[in-house]
Amino acid sequence: MEGATRKIIHVDMDAFYASVERRDDPRLRGRPLAVAWGGKRSVVLTASYEARVFGVRSAMPLYRALERCPGLTVVEPRLGAYREVSAQVRDIFAAYTPLVEPLSLDEAYLDVTAPLQGGPSATRIAQRIRAEIHGATGLTATAGVSVNKFLAKLASGMNKPDGLTLLLPREADALLAALPTGDFHGIGPATAAKLAAHGIHTGADLRSVPPEQLVAWFGRVGEHFARIARGQDDRPVEQGRAPVSIGTEETYADDLRTPEQVRGVLPDLARSVETRLVRAGLSGRVVILKLRFDSRAVVTRRVTLGYPVRDAGTLCRTAARLVSAELIGGRGVRLVGITVSGLGPPADPPPTLFGLPPG
Repeated sequence: MEGATRKIIHVDMDAFYASVERRDDPRLRGRPLAVAWGGKRSVVLTASYEARVFGVRSAMPLYRALERCPGLTVVEPRLGAYREVSAQVRDIFAAYTPLVEPLSLDEAYLDVTAPLQGGPSATRIAQRIRAEIHGATGLTATAGVSVNKFLAKLASGMNKPDGLTLLLPREADALLAALPTGDFHGIGPATAAKLAAHGIHTGADLRSVPPEQLVAWFGRVGEHFARIARGQDDRPVEQGRAPVSIGTEETYADDLRTPEQVRGVLPDLARSVETRLVRAGLSGRVVILKLRFDSRAVVTRRVTLGYPVRDAGTLCRTAARLVSAELIGGRGVRLVGITVSGLGPPADPPPTLFGLPPG
Protein backbone atom coordinates (compact mmCIF):
# COMPACT_ATOMS: atom_id res chain seq x y z
CA MET A 1 0.00 0.00 0.00
CA GLU A 2 1.18 3.53 -0.74
CA GLY A 3 1.78 6.11 1.93
CA ALA A 4 -0.69 8.78 3.01
CA THR A 5 0.66 11.48 0.66
CA ARG A 6 -2.75 12.95 -0.11
CA LYS A 7 -6.07 13.50 1.64
CA ILE A 8 -8.86 12.72 -0.80
CA ILE A 9 -12.64 12.91 -0.29
CA HIS A 10 -15.14 11.32 -2.64
CA VAL A 11 -18.62 12.84 -2.29
CA ASP A 12 -21.63 11.11 -3.83
CA MET A 13 -25.15 12.50 -3.54
CA ASP A 14 -27.65 9.83 -2.47
CA ALA A 15 -30.03 8.71 -5.25
CA PHE A 16 -29.62 12.24 -6.53
CA TYR A 17 -32.35 12.72 -9.14
CA ALA A 18 -34.89 10.72 -7.14
CA SER A 19 -34.01 12.65 -3.99
CA VAL A 20 -34.54 16.00 -5.72
CA GLU A 21 -37.92 14.83 -7.00
CA ARG A 22 -39.02 13.67 -3.55
CA ARG A 23 -37.80 16.85 -1.93
CA ASP A 24 -39.88 18.91 -4.34
CA ASP A 25 -42.96 16.63 -4.23
CA PRO A 26 -43.59 15.17 -0.77
CA ARG A 27 -46.18 12.77 -2.24
CA LEU A 28 -43.30 10.73 -3.67
CA ARG A 29 -41.61 10.14 -0.33
CA GLY A 30 -41.40 6.57 0.93
CA ARG A 31 -42.47 5.10 -2.43
CA PRO A 32 -40.35 3.10 -4.89
CA LEU A 33 -39.36 5.75 -7.41
CA ALA A 34 -37.45 5.80 -10.69
CA VAL A 35 -36.45 8.79 -12.78
CA ALA A 36 -36.72 7.97 -16.49
CA TRP A 37 -38.17 9.25 -19.70
CA GLY A 38 -41.22 7.38 -20.93
CA GLY A 39 -41.12 4.93 -23.81
CA LYS A 40 -40.09 1.35 -24.42
CA ARG A 41 -36.46 2.26 -25.01
CA SER A 42 -36.07 4.37 -21.90
CA VAL A 43 -33.58 3.48 -19.18
CA VAL A 44 -33.62 4.20 -15.45
CA LEU A 45 -31.44 7.20 -14.65
CA THR A 46 -31.78 6.97 -10.86
CA ALA A 47 -33.75 4.70 -8.54
CA SER A 48 -34.70 5.44 -4.95
CA TYR A 49 -33.47 3.07 -2.28
CA GLU A 50 -36.99 1.68 -1.88
CA ALA A 51 -36.89 0.69 -5.57
CA ARG A 52 -33.40 -0.80 -5.27
CA VAL A 53 -34.77 -3.36 -2.83
CA PHE A 54 -36.63 -4.82 -5.83
CA GLY A 55 -33.48 -4.91 -7.95
CA VAL A 56 -34.13 -1.68 -9.85
CA ARG A 57 -30.84 -0.09 -10.86
CA SER A 58 -29.49 2.78 -12.94
CA ALA A 59 -29.07 1.97 -16.65
CA MET A 60 -31.71 -0.78 -16.41
CA PRO A 61 -34.33 -0.75 -19.18
CA LEU A 62 -37.50 0.82 -17.83
CA TYR A 63 -39.70 -2.10 -18.89
CA ARG A 64 -37.52 -4.45 -16.85
CA ALA A 65 -37.67 -2.14 -13.82
CA LEU A 66 -41.48 -2.16 -14.02
CA GLU A 67 -41.45 -5.96 -14.20
CA ARG A 68 -39.33 -6.18 -11.06
CA CYS A 69 -41.29 -3.53 -9.19
CA PRO A 70 -44.92 -3.31 -10.41
CA GLY A 71 -45.66 -0.53 -7.92
CA LEU A 72 -42.81 1.62 -9.24
CA THR A 73 -43.58 5.33 -9.63
CA VAL A 74 -41.83 6.84 -12.66
CA VAL A 75 -41.20 10.56 -13.10
CA GLU A 76 -39.50 12.28 -16.01
CA PRO A 77 -36.18 14.01 -15.28
CA ARG A 78 -35.91 17.75 -14.71
CA LEU A 79 -32.32 18.41 -15.68
CA GLY A 80 -32.52 22.12 -14.92
CA ALA A 81 -33.45 21.40 -11.29
CA TYR A 82 -30.59 18.90 -10.95
CA ARG A 83 -28.05 21.33 -12.41
CA GLU A 84 -29.21 24.01 -9.97
CA VAL A 85 -28.66 21.73 -6.98
CA SER A 86 -25.33 20.56 -8.40
CA ALA A 87 -24.15 24.18 -8.61
CA GLN A 88 -25.06 24.70 -4.95
CA VAL A 89 -23.07 21.62 -3.95
CA ARG A 90 -20.03 22.66 -6.00
CA ASP A 91 -20.05 26.10 -4.36
CA ILE A 92 -19.74 24.30 -1.01
CA PHE A 93 -16.81 22.25 -2.31
CA ALA A 94 -15.05 25.39 -3.58
CA ALA A 95 -15.09 26.91 -0.10
CA TYR A 96 -12.81 24.11 1.11
CA THR A 97 -10.47 23.44 -1.82
CA PRO A 98 -9.84 24.56 -5.40
CA LEU A 99 -8.91 20.96 -6.24
CA VAL A 100 -12.34 19.60 -7.18
CA GLU A 101 -12.82 17.02 -9.94
CA PRO A 102 -16.50 16.60 -10.84
CA LEU A 103 -17.39 13.18 -12.21
CA SER A 104 -21.03 14.04 -12.87
CA LEU A 105 -23.71 16.37 -11.55
CA ASP A 106 -23.85 14.42 -8.28
CA GLU A 107 -20.34 13.12 -7.67
CA ALA A 108 -16.84 14.58 -7.24
CA TYR A 109 -13.36 14.05 -5.84
CA LEU A 110 -11.83 16.69 -3.57
CA ASP A 111 -8.16 16.98 -2.62
CA VAL A 112 -8.05 18.53 0.86
CA THR A 113 -4.36 17.92 1.56
CA ALA A 114 -4.01 21.71 1.91
CA PRO A 115 -7.57 22.92 2.59
CA LEU A 116 -8.71 26.52 2.49
CA GLN A 117 -10.53 26.05 5.80
CA GLY A 118 -11.63 23.32 8.20
CA GLY A 119 -8.31 22.27 9.68
CA PRO A 120 -6.07 19.31 8.87
CA SER A 121 -8.60 16.51 9.35
CA ALA A 122 -10.10 15.34 6.04
CA THR A 123 -12.76 13.43 7.97
CA ARG A 124 -13.94 16.55 9.78
CA ILE A 125 -13.98 18.46 6.51
CA ALA A 126 -16.13 15.73 4.98
CA GLN A 127 -18.50 15.96 7.95
CA ARG A 128 -18.81 19.72 7.51
CA ILE A 129 -19.38 19.42 3.77
CA ARG A 130 -22.14 16.85 4.24
CA ALA A 131 -23.84 19.04 6.86
CA GLU A 132 -23.63 22.11 4.64
CA ILE A 133 -25.05 20.20 1.66
CA HIS A 134 -28.02 19.11 3.76
CA GLY A 135 -28.55 22.60 5.09
CA ALA A 136 -28.42 24.23 1.66
CA THR A 137 -30.34 21.65 -0.38
CA GLY A 138 -32.26 19.45 2.05
CA LEU A 139 -30.50 16.42 0.49
CA THR A 140 -28.06 13.90 1.90
CA ALA A 141 -24.63 12.95 0.60
CA THR A 142 -22.28 10.11 1.38
CA ALA A 143 -18.52 10.65 1.62
CA GLY A 144 -15.46 8.44 1.58
CA VAL A 145 -12.07 9.61 2.86
CA SER A 146 -8.71 8.04 2.07
CA VAL A 147 -5.24 8.60 0.63
CA ASN A 148 -6.16 8.23 -3.05
CA LYS A 149 -9.10 8.41 -5.43
CA PHE A 150 -9.69 4.67 -5.74
CA LEU A 151 -9.82 4.06 -1.99
CA ALA A 152 -11.92 7.18 -1.36
CA LYS A 153 -14.51 5.99 -3.88
CA LEU A 154 -14.46 2.51 -2.37
CA ALA A 155 -15.01 4.05 1.06
CA SER A 156 -17.98 6.14 -0.08
CA GLY A 157 -19.75 3.00 -1.26
CA MET A 158 -19.42 1.26 2.10
CA ASN A 159 -21.95 3.21 4.14
CA LYS A 160 -24.73 4.52 1.88
CA PRO A 161 -26.96 6.40 2.16
CA ASP A 162 -26.06 9.41 4.29
CA GLY A 163 -22.81 7.91 5.54
CA LEU A 164 -19.16 8.77 6.07
CA THR A 165 -16.30 6.25 5.98
CA LEU A 166 -12.59 6.76 6.61
CA LEU A 167 -10.56 4.02 4.92
CA LEU A 168 -6.91 3.90 5.97
CA PRO A 169 -4.35 1.93 3.92
CA ARG A 170 -3.73 -0.59 6.71
CA GLU A 171 -7.47 -1.32 6.85
CA ALA A 172 -7.89 -1.40 3.08
CA ASP A 173 -5.35 -4.17 2.53
CA ALA A 174 -7.48 -6.95 4.04
CA LEU A 175 -10.68 -5.46 2.61
CA LEU A 176 -9.31 -5.48 -0.92
CA ALA A 177 -7.97 -9.01 -0.57
CA ALA A 178 -11.46 -10.33 0.18
CA LEU A 179 -13.33 -8.04 -2.22
CA PRO A 180 -14.94 -9.77 -5.25
CA THR A 181 -13.40 -8.49 -8.48
CA GLY A 182 -16.83 -7.38 -9.70
CA ASP A 183 -16.99 -4.91 -6.79
CA PHE A 184 -13.81 -3.10 -7.86
CA HIS A 185 -14.59 0.26 -9.43
CA GLY A 186 -13.63 0.01 -13.09
CA ILE A 187 -14.13 -3.75 -13.41
CA GLY A 188 -17.45 -4.41 -15.13
CA PRO A 189 -19.45 -7.65 -15.23
CA ALA A 190 -17.89 -8.88 -18.48
CA THR A 191 -14.35 -8.24 -17.24
CA ALA A 192 -15.16 -9.91 -13.91
CA ALA A 193 -16.46 -12.93 -15.87
CA LYS A 194 -13.25 -13.11 -17.86
CA LEU A 195 -11.18 -12.89 -14.67
CA ALA A 196 -13.31 -15.66 -13.17
CA ALA A 197 -12.57 -17.83 -16.22
CA HIS A 198 -8.91 -17.52 -15.23
CA GLY A 199 -9.69 -18.49 -11.62
CA ILE A 200 -9.55 -14.89 -10.37
CA HIS A 201 -12.48 -14.11 -8.10
CA THR A 202 -11.12 -11.75 -5.40
CA GLY A 203 -8.57 -9.03 -4.89
CA ALA A 204 -6.19 -11.60 -3.40
CA ASP A 205 -6.49 -13.68 -6.57
CA LEU A 206 -5.85 -10.58 -8.66
CA ARG A 207 -2.69 -9.79 -6.70
CA SER A 208 -1.35 -13.27 -7.37
CA VAL A 209 -1.28 -12.69 -11.14
CA PRO A 210 1.85 -11.01 -12.53
CA PRO A 211 1.02 -7.54 -13.90
CA GLU A 212 2.48 -8.46 -17.28
CA GLN A 213 -0.05 -11.29 -17.56
CA LEU A 214 -2.91 -8.90 -16.82
CA VAL A 215 -1.56 -6.57 -19.51
CA ALA A 216 -1.50 -9.48 -21.96
CA TRP A 217 -5.15 -10.21 -21.20
CA PHE A 218 -6.54 -6.68 -20.95
CA GLY A 219 -4.02 -4.29 -22.47
CA ARG A 220 -2.79 -1.25 -20.56
CA VAL A 221 -5.76 -1.29 -18.19
CA GLY A 222 -4.41 -4.59 -16.84
CA GLU A 223 -1.63 -2.65 -15.15
CA HIS A 224 -4.27 -0.48 -13.47
CA PHE A 225 -6.04 -3.62 -12.23
CA ALA A 226 -2.79 -4.82 -10.66
CA ARG A 227 -2.35 -1.52 -8.86
CA ILE A 228 -5.86 -1.13 -7.49
CA ALA A 229 -5.78 -4.72 -6.18
CA ARG A 230 -3.04 -3.38 -3.90
CA GLY A 231 -4.86 -0.13 -3.14
CA GLN A 232 -2.47 1.93 -5.27
CA ASP A 233 -3.69 4.89 -7.29
CA ASP A 234 -1.44 7.87 -8.09
CA ARG A 235 -3.96 9.77 -10.24
CA PRO A 236 -4.22 13.39 -9.06
CA VAL A 237 -7.49 15.20 -8.53
CA GLU A 238 -7.76 17.24 -11.73
CA GLN A 239 -9.09 20.70 -10.98
CA GLY A 240 -12.08 21.71 -13.07
CA ARG A 241 -11.55 18.83 -15.47
CA ALA A 242 -14.14 18.87 -18.23
CA PRO A 243 -14.57 15.51 -19.98
CA VAL A 244 -13.76 15.45 -23.69
CA SER A 245 -15.58 12.17 -24.14
CA ILE A 246 -17.82 9.79 -22.21
CA GLY A 247 -18.05 6.09 -22.94
CA THR A 248 -17.90 2.56 -21.73
CA GLU A 249 -16.36 -0.69 -22.91
CA GLU A 250 -16.44 -4.34 -21.95
CA THR A 251 -14.03 -7.21 -22.41
CA TYR A 252 -15.76 -10.53 -23.07
CA ALA A 253 -14.80 -13.93 -21.71
CA ASP A 254 -15.69 -15.57 -25.04
CA ASP A 255 -14.70 -13.79 -28.23
CA LEU A 256 -17.50 -12.43 -30.42
CA ARG A 257 -17.14 -13.62 -34.00
CA THR A 258 -20.08 -12.34 -36.03
CA PRO A 259 -21.64 -8.93 -36.67
CA GLU A 260 -24.82 -10.19 -35.01
CA GLN A 261 -22.94 -11.09 -31.84
CA VAL A 262 -21.26 -7.68 -31.71
CA ARG A 263 -24.55 -5.86 -32.32
CA GLY A 264 -26.10 -7.97 -29.57
CA VAL A 265 -23.87 -6.42 -26.88
CA LEU A 266 -24.44 -2.82 -28.01
CA PRO A 267 -27.75 -2.15 -26.18
CA ASP A 268 -26.23 -2.65 -22.72
CA LEU A 269 -23.23 -0.48 -23.62
CA ALA A 270 -25.50 2.23 -25.04
CA ARG A 271 -27.66 2.29 -21.91
CA SER A 272 -24.57 2.70 -19.75
CA VAL A 273 -23.31 5.58 -21.90
CA GLU A 274 -26.71 7.29 -21.79
CA THR A 275 -26.74 7.11 -18.01
CA ARG A 276 -23.25 8.62 -17.78
CA LEU A 277 -24.08 11.40 -20.24
CA VAL A 278 -27.25 12.33 -18.38
CA ARG A 279 -25.48 12.32 -15.02
CA ALA A 280 -22.85 14.63 -16.49
CA GLY A 281 -25.53 16.89 -18.00
CA LEU A 282 -24.03 16.46 -21.48
CA SER A 283 -24.71 15.12 -24.95
CA GLY A 284 -22.45 14.72 -27.97
CA ARG A 285 -22.30 14.78 -31.75
CA VAL A 286 -19.68 12.07 -32.37
CA VAL A 287 -20.39 8.37 -31.75
CA ILE A 288 -17.33 6.11 -31.71
CA LEU A 289 -17.30 2.31 -31.91
CA LYS A 290 -14.20 0.55 -30.59
CA LEU A 291 -13.27 -3.08 -31.19
CA ARG A 292 -10.25 -4.97 -29.87
CA PHE A 293 -9.52 -8.30 -31.50
CA ASP A 294 -7.96 -11.51 -30.22
CA SER A 295 -4.70 -10.37 -31.84
CA ARG A 296 -4.83 -7.27 -29.58
CA ALA A 297 -5.29 -5.07 -32.65
CA VAL A 298 -7.70 -2.19 -32.06
CA VAL A 299 -9.92 -0.46 -34.60
CA THR A 300 -12.30 2.47 -34.16
CA ARG A 301 -15.04 3.80 -36.38
CA ARG A 302 -16.91 7.03 -35.85
CA VAL A 303 -19.94 8.95 -37.07
CA THR A 304 -20.44 12.70 -36.68
CA LEU A 305 -24.11 13.55 -36.36
CA GLY A 306 -25.79 16.82 -37.19
CA TYR A 307 -27.19 17.27 -33.69
CA PRO A 308 -26.20 16.28 -30.13
CA VAL A 309 -27.46 12.91 -28.86
CA ARG A 310 -27.39 10.89 -25.68
CA ASP A 311 -30.37 8.50 -25.76
CA ALA A 312 -29.47 4.82 -25.76
CA GLY A 313 -31.63 3.99 -28.78
CA THR A 314 -29.84 6.45 -31.07
CA LEU A 315 -26.43 5.49 -29.71
CA CYS A 316 -27.11 1.79 -30.25
CA ARG A 317 -28.47 2.23 -33.78
CA THR A 318 -25.60 4.51 -34.78
CA ALA A 319 -22.96 2.10 -33.45
CA ALA A 320 -24.72 -0.89 -35.02
CA ARG A 321 -24.49 0.71 -38.46
CA LEU A 322 -20.70 0.75 -38.08
CA VAL A 323 -20.52 -3.02 -37.55
CA SER A 324 -19.95 -5.10 -40.67
CA ALA A 325 -18.54 -8.46 -41.71
CA GLU A 326 -15.73 -6.62 -43.48
CA LEU A 327 -14.79 -4.77 -40.29
CA ILE A 328 -14.63 -7.97 -38.25
CA GLY A 329 -12.96 -9.95 -41.01
CA GLY A 330 -13.43 -13.31 -39.34
CA ARG A 331 -11.43 -12.27 -36.28
CA GLY A 332 -12.45 -12.81 -32.67
CA VAL A 333 -13.66 -9.60 -30.99
CA ARG A 334 -12.46 -9.46 -27.40
CA LEU A 335 -13.60 -5.95 -26.43
CA VAL A 336 -16.41 -3.64 -27.59
CA GLY A 337 -16.84 -0.01 -26.60
CA ILE A 338 -19.10 2.94 -27.35
CA THR A 339 -17.86 6.49 -26.73
CA VAL A 340 -19.46 9.87 -27.36
CA SER A 341 -17.35 12.97 -27.99
CA GLY A 342 -18.00 16.47 -29.24
CA LEU A 343 -19.67 17.08 -25.90
CA GLY A 344 -21.86 20.00 -24.98
CA PRO A 345 -25.13 20.91 -23.28
CA PRO A 346 -28.07 18.66 -24.14
CA ALA A 347 -30.40 19.73 -26.94
CA ASP A 348 -33.44 18.29 -28.61
CA PRO A 349 -32.80 16.59 -31.95
CA PRO A 350 -34.32 18.21 -35.04
CA PRO A 351 -37.88 17.17 -35.90
CA THR A 352 -38.23 14.32 -38.38
CA LEU A 353 -41.06 12.76 -40.37
CA PHE A 354 -43.98 11.84 -38.06
CA GLY A 355 -41.89 13.04 -35.09
CA LEU A 356 -39.88 9.81 -34.99
CA PRO A 357 -36.22 9.91 -33.92
CA PRO A 358 -33.63 9.41 -36.64
CA GLY A 359 -32.45 5.89 -37.44
